[in-house]
Amino acid sequence: MKVGLLAFAATALLGVVAATAAQEAPAEGTSATDAKAAGGRHYFDLRRAPPVGGDPVRGKTRTELCSACHGDDGISIVPIYPDIAGQSADYMYWQMVKFKDAGFGGTVMAVALEELNDQDMRDLAQYYASLPYAGAPPAPGEEPAEAEEPRDPALLARGEQLYLHGDPAAGIPPCQACHGGDALGHPQAGKVDRAGFTPYAAYPALRGQRDAYLMTRIAEYQGGKHTSLSTDFVMIGAAKHLDPASVEALAAWLSSLPR
Repeated sequence: MKVGLLAFAATALLGVVAATAAQEAPAEGTSATDAKAAGGRHYFDLRRAPPVGGDPVRGKTRTELCSACHGDDGISIVPIYPDIAGQSADYMYWQMVKFKDAGFGGTVMAVALEELNDQDMRDLAQYYASLPYAGAPPAPGEEPAEAEEPRDPALLARGEQLYLHGDPAAGIPPCQACHGGDALGHPQAGKVDRAGFTPYAAYPALRGQRDAYLMTRIAEYQGGKHTSLSTDFVMIGAAKHLDPASVEALAAWLSSLPR
């Protein structure tokens, strides 16, 4: 049964990514500069992205605008914005590239990034990635944070089922295929392939993120707001099969996981 589910997930996700292959991508690998020069199409194939480098010490000096929404320590002070402490540097860098260069003018993120250059974004990504993950499980002997309100056990069970196993009958692949069984990101995120690329590095950790943020983000994928990254198309393919009850269940379960 497990093999069948994984095969279903792989087929579904690879099919979505393959649909983007016809779009032009730089021959020597994806970068913010190269991809934008490729016909100005604002498409970034992260399967061909090299690891994101940067200086976390310098990044710390550029956090003033970020902290207005994401908090001084990368823990969001606004429920619809994500916690970014300990998040994947690759994920954060490419999200910044997308908001800055790929048609998101006028948004809070686009305005915050206006004065930052490519190196600034790399440094910021590395700084926030260096912080303790906001949704990390408690250390041995440490008490987990209490939930803000009691959770419906049936809702949590449905969310866990969808995340770990999907719903083949409804066309929903298991979220863990990209975000990891522990919801801390793809298990091969750090793997560098023979060409020097890290094709799995830009899938974010979801553990402990707020309901409001997760539900908002899924709604954005369902509405076609995000179409700049190869990973966006994976999410569009998965999100289109989620009904409101499934979205609520997934968000509830992920946000309930201990920090």
